[in-house]
Amino acid sequence: MDYAAWFRVVLPGLARLGVPVPLGGTTLFLKRTAIENLCGWDAHNVTEDADLGLRLHRNGYRTLLIQSATDEEANCRVWPWIKQRSRWIKGYMVNYWAHMKTPRDLLTSVGLLPFFGMQVLFLGTIFHMLTAPILWSFWLGYIGLVNPVFTATPDSFVTAISIGFLLCETVSMTIIVLALVRADRRHLIPWVPTMSLYFLLAIPAGLKAAYEFVTAPMYWDKTAHGHSLNEKPD
Repeated sequence: MDYAAWFRVVLPGLARLGVPVPLGGTTLFLKRTAIENLCGWDAHNVTEDADLGLRLHRNGYRTLLIQSATDEEANCRVWPWIKQRSRWIKGYMVNYWAHMKTPRDLLTSVGLLPFFGMQVLFLGTIFHMLTAPILWSFWLGYIGLVNPVFTATPDSFVTAISIGFLLCETVSMTIIVLALVRADRRHLIPWVPTMSLYFLLAIPAGLKAAYEFVTAPMYWDKTAHGHSLNEKPD
């Protein structure tokens, strides 16, 4: 469901809006002249595909998504998932830091809408992961428990934030349902509400990413694959 939403809805939407597309590394086709003009991949970047997507856009190239699908194994174990997602989040932090060193140059090279889209995508993702504990604490108030945010702020502010939080959840779930329909995985739609619990894993992943951004920005947590396959005897 996570991958379907990203590849079937979010990335095609970014491409149609003309916003820089953070490339995925699974199935990717590049013109040789383009990659040579950009001096190749950044070998020290833990999300080198996302960085390349930004550099392509800044140099006038377009990224398009084709009607094709590549099977890819998603992590099915908690700790490998956290390690993989923390690397992606750290990569977003590194890329945002690198490309926003000169905001005026970035704005000039990509234009106003792509510049704004980059803020929403990269900075929004980073802050979402780091502030997730605060956001998810709102559920405490809904189930009758004491929430410090509710008691320390005016009722009108709490109401506005709560409405915004619920609207965001609704949009997120709608995107997932749409993605499942496009991927012909309608049988997974009843499981969509469980994504609220699934995304709680982003909290430790975001904290790990923030720590490594400072202490080990180029450290690459290798993703372990093959756990979902049935092991066969020799």
